[in-house]
Amino acid sequence: MKSQDEKYMKEAIRQAKKAYALGEVPIGCVIVYEGKIIGRGYNRRTIDKNTIAHAEMIAIKKASKKMDDWRLEDCTMYVTLEPCQMCSGAIVQSRMKKVVIGCMNPKAGCAGSILNLLQMEEFNHQVELEIGVLGEECSAMMKQFFKELREKKQQGH
Repeated sequence: MKSQDEKYMKEAIRQAKKAYALGEVPIGCVIVYEGKIIGRGYNRRTIDKNTIAHAEMIAIKKASKKMDDWRLEDCTMYVTLEPCQMCSGAIVQSRMKKVVIGCMNPKAGCAGSILNLLQMEEFNHQVELEIGVLGEECSAMMKQFFKELREKKQQGH
């Protein structure tokens, strides 16, 4: 199963690189149903000037359209960075079966870092969670992006 998870995480990383190329925080996501990618997304918050243009939200929207249903019960999401509270809420609302995360986000993550909204027993749905698939690669991309951003700021750009 590991190689399958890595295959789809590599696709999520490909999505994140699209965000990176646009100067967006490099977060990418794919949603898989029965071995097929049915939704892709990457962070577009700045370029779209839209608070909710996160990779996960875009992928959920596309997957729901493809499934012709808001329920994504038998789907697995692969995302390069731990989802925030908004995305975690949407994941629970979509009834997603499982989320596979590349690296954690100690400052904003809501799949275990700050909270774990995906597995709260109080909600009517809990999501299976797998953490750390290609984590080093996902983490390195984030670190590189923010390093370059700091360097640009120091140069006055």
